[in-house]
Amino acid sequence: MLPAMPLALAASLLAPAAPAAAVADPVRTLAQEIVSSGATGVQIRTVHNGHARTVTAGVSELDSQRPVSPTGRFRIGSATKMFTSTVVLQLVAERRLQLDAPVERYLPGLLPHGNEITVRMLLQHTSGLYDYTESLPLRGADFQKIRYQHRSPESMVAVSTGKPLDFPPGSKHAYSNTNFIVLGMLIERTTGHAWGVEATQRILVPLGMHRTSVPGDRTGIPGPHAHGYQEMDGKLVDVTELNPSMAGSAGEMISTTADLDKFLCALAAGRLVPPDLLAQMTKPWSATDQYGLGLRTPATACGARVFGHSGGIPGFQTVAFTSPDGKQRVEASVTLGRGLDLDLRSAVLDTVFCR
Repeated sequence: MLPAMPLALAASLLAPAAPAAAVADPVRTLAQEIVSSGATGVQIRTVHNGHARTVTAGVSELDSQRPVSPTGRFRIGSATKMFTSTVVLQLVAERRLQLDAPVERYLPGLLPHGNEITVRMLLQHTSGLYDYTESLPLRGADFQKIRYQHRSPESMVAVSTGKPLDFPPGSKHAYSNTNFIVLGMLIERTTGHAWGVEATQRILVPLGMHRTSVPGDRTGIPGPHAHGYQEMDGKLVDVTELNPSMAGSAGEMISTTADLDKFLCALAAGRLVPPDLLAQMTKPWSATDQYGLGLRTPATACGARVFGHSGGIPGFQTVAFTSPDGKQRVEASVTLGRGLDLDLRSAVLDTVFCR
């Protein structure tokens, strides 16, 4: 006969098991932190080894309880540069453009220093061209004065060339939206079609990016979307509607996280540009200036290599990056409220790629 079991042990065996501690979800936690830091809403799509999911937080519109749609469209701002540069590199692969040829060869008379500035310099922001957006009132109440104005590429380049070069071409790196306005003009001169038409035919249609568009002068965002805001005179003003021609081939596109993911997946897989040109796109100009040819190559906290682009336009911020092998990707859209108290790109990349 077995000895009697101690009462304490018997009670512990009969008691229900304590629930396991909830595992923290770092991406969901980050989404909440972004809203707490000043955003109105956020959606973050992550892909890891083929498994995709989208996390949202916040509301799609102030004074409503309507949540952010995980499939909603948004303005992607400078993430547009990935598409512009891809078209340019495709034209290079077709031998219709040369990376190290001067801009003067293709657009004679456009730039005062067109014989010194090459196509490559435009793509890597080493041209020295003044950034025309520095002369636009994109923040505060004065934004209302230009919000619905049409701006032609020629007028934006004229603002830039009305200023001296920031530095001799090829000597330094400094981000300038003017570079990509010139690249859009270069695409049109080379192909006979507007840059957006080429991007649509070469990228959007083949990849099935049906919810991505190049709006031109259209001021609204089609389909479901969250609203972006900007602080003016102490109040939050809805700036969702604007004329995106002010950004043109440097930042006018509208997309979704799922569509951006299609693009990043195809780019990393070598389906959009040949491997030798993709290698040049993803090679930073220098160790300190983490920019290749139309792609950012930022450092992460854990040393993980990534490439892609971030973007901003009044009311919206975007982050879209992939690992070089394409197995891990992230796309995030933030609709702004009073502004963010964190570095969005670093926060997203470190959370997703350094887990």
